[in-house]
Amino acid sequence: MDNQAFEMHGESIPSSSKTAEWPKKEERKSYCSLMKIFLVCLLACIITTTIGVLVLSLIYAESIGFVKETVVKNRDTTSPKIDEKEVDVKFRFLNQLGKSKVHHFPGGDIQWARFRNDVNEYQSVEEMEFGKSINNFRSKMTFGTLRIKSNGLRVPHWHFNANEHGYLLKGTAWIGVVDADDSVVTTYNVTAGQVIFFPRNTLHWIKNVGKEDCLFLLFFTTHEELKTLDVDDAFFSTPEDIAARALKPQGGVNFIRTFKKQTEDQAINLPPNLQELVHNASYVQSPDHLVWRYFYDLKGSAEYPFPGGIFKWARYRINGTGLNETEKIFSESLNKHENTLTLATLRIFSNGLGQPHFHFNANEMGYVISGCGKVGVIASDVTSNFNIDIGDVIFFPVGSQHYIKSVCDEDLLLILAYSTGNQLETLRMNDYFHKTADHILAQLFFKEQNEFKKIPKAS
Repeated sequence: MDNQAFEMHGESIPSSSKTAEWPKKEERKSYCSLMKIFLVCLLACIITTTIGVLVLSLIYAESIGFVKETVVKNRDTTSPKIDEKEVDVKFRFLNQLGKSKVHHFPGGDIQWARFRNDVNEYQSVEEMEFGKSINNFRSKMTFGTLRIKSNGLRVPHWHFNANEHGYLLKGTAWIGVVDADDSVVTTYNVTAGQVIFFPRNTLHWIKNVGKEDCLFLLFFTTHEELKTLDVDDAFFSTPEDIAARALKPQGGVNFIRTFKKQTEDQAINLPPNLQELVHNASYVQSPDHLVWRYFYDLKGSAEYPFPGGIFKWARYRINGTGLNETEKIFSESLNKHENTLTLATLRIFSNGLGQPHFHFNANEMGYVISGCGKVGVIASDVTSNFNIDIGDVIFFPVGSQHYIKSVCDEDLLLILAYSTGNQLETLRMNDYFHKTADHILAQLFFKEQNEFKKIPKAS
């Protein structure tokens, strides 16, 4: 073909398909060089990233280790934690008070079965389990023993958040109560086996007027920490000029300044120079209509026997049923104040049984005075059976079925408190078995209906 234009075009513009399949030698070299550079850069990035991640990991691990070590060291240098371990479920219902801390004062000592906000104030995990239990069940009860030496004084004080009920186990004491009504002062003597009662925020004191130690078994109507104010603490916390204007002493504020706060806690007080300080002590007995608002002669009250033992009660009775005139005063006093307790002594003869029962309207707390026994509790989520001995404190939540059996040669004697100021409502196993239709029991227990006639009715 003679067409020059066509020939020039054909030579200068080769076909695209031919170029893709057969690149020139220079182009192939350039392409390989770029790939090598790319791969080298990629490898360098991977290596750098890996090294960076490893370095950061090492730094992080070391930092965490340092933090953990610091926390552990800090914990070790503050307050030691109670070792966490498996606790026997019985300690929800049992406090072995004899193993608890004794709080010593110049005139005596106190031991507690109670709840504490700071877990480090418990002496053991078992004690903590009991404290948590009475708090979780909203028991409205705390227990303590108060020992006062001869001439010792539980100084005037009041409780912000609890009524106080006490049982004098031994000794002789003189009690003072300052009521809100026109500042009426009631004073009276108590001896072993009698009951005392102090409403919340009522100022009171307890003086040992005998030659032997007094031992009180005390119940307070709170499952939180007990809040108390002693008169000496209140006095020394009041500005001097305010105290002088309130008390109006001769010498005014200068007289107030002659009072010196003792370095040792005087909750139970017994000055070594008491005879030099006190020249004329009188222990007046107030009229019965005042005394019996805060006092009950439990040892002299009526006995309520049952098969296996005897109850004695310091309690409220509707219309004063079964009570004499002075006992009615105490009964009405309990019912008048909020969140009061019912107290009782329970004596179970050797091998006797306080049969399984539960309370509709009260938690129950008790202290073993003498003897030994076996206790069983069926609560909503747990069952426990355990032995009890002198000095043990037991607790049964409202609605939990429980029994107490005496297992010693001697009688088992307890002081019990129930968290109600109304009449205690109780149902026993033999009662609820007989009050349930026998055909219902037959269906429940897969047992022939007539078989239940073999269970005698409660006497």
